[in-house]
Amino acid sequence: MKEHGARRALEALLEGNARFAAGRPEHPRSDAARRAETSRGQRPAAVVVSCSDSRVSPEIIFDQGIGDLFVVRTAGNLVDELGLASIEYAVEHLGVSLVVVLGHSRCGAVGAAVEGAPLHGHLDRLVAALRPAVERARDAEDVVEAAARENVRAVVASLRSAEPILKPLAAAGELDVVGAFYDVARGIVEIV
Repeated sequence: MKEHGARRALEALLEGNARFAAGRPEHPRSDAARRAETSRGQRPAAVVVSCSDSRVSPEIIFDQGIGDLFVVRTAGNLVDELGLASIEYAVEHLGVSLVVVLGHSRCGAVGAAVEGAPLHGHLDRLVAALRPAVERARDAEDVVEAAARENVRAVVASLRSAEPILKPLAAAGELDVVGAFYDVARGIVEIV
């Protein structure tokens, strides 16, 4: 059953993060042999939905190599239809059984949603998508961090219920969708 693969993949990510946070990354599977191997196709162990913040690079903070992760990045780790299609591709065509939604501390997109100031261009759409998480976190001591965590939970719930591909697989135990939170100062990822 894929559930065991998801558990092993999550353990590998957390072990890699422990190496990274301790300042002892191995930078595995990043050599010419791995490039040659992955040039014939990809078999990532997990999908990581991450913020596009430059401080949050999943391959680095999870100490993974070329081809290990299928990464979908948008500001605020939000998932639109194109992001969902990317996740569905990885799950359905690449056999990935783990999706990690990775939020982080000091998120600028969430901070903008908390501030509520008018923005230009498409930024208003981004902030509008984050407002429900901000509202759920209004009474928290650190509203930005609490809202970023609430947003992770919301994206996880959305992916678990996404039809027609993800929901049936999650219900059957063939896909695990997990929330995680990265502390940019300490380098540590925790499961949300």
